[in-house]
Amino acid sequence: MEDSKIETPIKAHLLTNRVIVWDPKAGSYLYKNGFFGKPVGIRKPKVPEFDRPLELSLLETAYLLQEKKIELFDDEGASISLEEFKKRASMLYDNFLDKLIVYIHLRRKNYVVRPGLKFGADFAVYEHGPGVDHSPFLVHVTPSSAKIPPIEMVRAGRLATTVRKKFIIATIKHGEEAKYYAFTWFKP
Repeated sequence: MEDSKIETPIKAHLLTNRVIVWDPKAGSYLYKNGFFGKPVGIRKPKVPEFDRPLELSLLETAYLLQEKKIELFDDEGASISLEEFKKRASMLYDNFLDKLIVYIHLRRKNYVVRPGLKFGADFAVYEHGPGVDHSPFLVHVTPSSAKIPPIEMVRAGRLATTVRKKFIIATIKHGEEAKYYAFTWFKP
């Protein structure tokens, strides 16, 4: 599959709370160039080219819109701007704008950012990508004013240690930049 034949920005469609790139070649291009999205019906792609539509997360969509890699349309074919999309996504996703700040920051540092739900965090962060290396970091995003109960810290630390990852809390204060706090767990 030749990347040079992919026209950017790539067309994506918002379907209530999902974003789909219907063109498999365009979807494969996004996946191959940053591990964006997930091919529909393929749990763990073995190769970056596939013959299925690509589903993007809301965070990936906002990032790709901002970077002008995709254009977004509603189900009637009307264009959706980045600002309009952020409003819609904020209604569907708790702390969307805070998580977007962290997502964008990590992506701009050349990390591959994937959902970290199975690890009890917001993001699993890779240096190279899923299937290429294991994610060394788990990142949980929280407002700087949030109080984290000690039992939650212990639970997060135990989980991160069990899966051999560093647990990082990212805090956002009033829509500003993220601040990161890493925890090191040790045995006495």
